Amino acid sequence: MNKDQMIRITISSLFLIIILSGFVSAQKKNQDSPWFFIQLSDPQFGMFDGNNGFEKETALYEKAVAKINDLRPDFVVITGDFVNDQHSASQINEFKRITAKISSKIPVYYTPGNHDIGQNPDATSLENFKRNYGDDQFSFRHKGSVCMGFNTGIIKAGPEKYEKKQSDWLAKKLRQSRKAQHIMLFTHYPFFNKTADEPAVYSNIDPENRKKYLDLFSSNHVDAVFCGHHHNNGYASYGNMKLITTSALGKPLGEAPSGFRIVKVYPGKIDHQFFGLEELPGKVDFSERSR
Repeated sequence: MNKDQMIRITISSLFLIIILSGFVSAQKKNQDSPWFFIQLSDPQFGMFDGNNGFEKETALYEKAVAKINDLRPDFVVITGDFVNDQHSASQINEFKRITAKISSKIPVYYTPGNHDIGQNPDATSLENFKRNYGDDQFSFRHKGSVCMGFNTGIIKAGPEKYEKKQSDWLAKKLRQSRKAQHIMLFTHYPFFNKTADEPAVYSNIDPENRKKYLDLFSSNHVDAVFCGHHHNNGYASYGNMKLITTSALGKPLGEAPSGFRIVKVYPGKIDHQFFGLEELPGKVDFSERSR
């Protein structure tokens, strides 16, 4: 190797080191800066008027999407019950039409609700969901945190082969995510409403499966589980893990108005607050602590 070749190699190596140093520095800064996403749940087209129309849902969702585009979150997660009737092409198409108005720069992720796949999901309903909306589970890393969505419909109702496959997937993904800054999960059904030992009802997961999954999440240091289904807000905890139930964008069934949740992620904490559509902020302020 002659002198000129050695000089060229040295210069190239120094240039590569500078680029990599800048990349690592940018990555660290990215992880240390606060950011936010939006969780909305249960737009449920057709619920207001008993499947005889969806004008009210259209108005609410149009308003929500316009606000999402104004706020510019890092991403949006919709935690189930997109429509009231899983077999209604008009409800599905209207939900998809308005969702498509969300800026292409804002990724949208979905988890299925019982109205999207039925109370007893089977191969047909799961395939229909995937054809209309994509996969029923997701996992991605964002600015040092890991976000995972999954299908509680098959946990609540079976069949066993689907539940086992998903359980194995969750366990593997969680093991791979233990060094993440935060781990946040998204699904439709709350695992429980008020206490971890409450009996099984329509609105939660049965105690046996509940303990199995909550222990899996807790042992892998999950920070928060965001869900929907209730059409009202709810808050609970399991050890250090927070369980947040977000009220409906569609028809409310409790005190909360139609709206969505803004979740702010800091290096050392996750803050969140539900807003009715008429009370949303003009911008997301990272200087104030929310609920």
